[in-house]
Amino acid sequence: MSQVQNGVRVRVGYTLRYDGPEGEIIEETRDNEPLDFIYGKGEMLPKFEEAMHGLSESATFTVKILAEDAYGEEREELYREFAKSEFIADGEWDEEMFQEGMVVPMQTPDGQVIEGIIAEVKLNSVVLDFNHPLAGEDLYFEGTVLKIGE
Repeated sequence: MSQVQNGVRVRVGYTLRYDGPEGEIIEETRDNEPLDFIYGKGEMLPKFEEAMHGLSESATFTVKILAEDAYGEEREELYREFAKSEFIADGEWDEEMFQEGMVVPMQTPDGQVIEGIIAEVKLNSVVLDFNHPLAGEDLYFEGTVLKIGE
């Protein structure tokens, strides 16, 4: 019987919650689209992979991952303020496009696209949060190994 180990394709269904088994559900992949990944390639959070090491098909797992082992603590320096004038298109500011909580794609000087979440809209500026959306959060996964392949 196959086991979860380095280099094998693993398909898992899981429920991801904030903090613990009673926390609010963030994501659920059990019935709709299970997660497929190559174990040991660094595609997943290390603590997530550790919880599955050596498991067989149909095995269940639970793992709590503290924020510092997941996406880190929220960092104040990743909040950046931009003048509204930087977002003017066709000569005007589009109020509907810039509401708190909306995602704004931005380009770094080297051409990489990163997403910021609008944290605040001020009179003449917009504050974007470039932290990972789950930064500062403890995560709790409950899942099942659905398939192990080559």
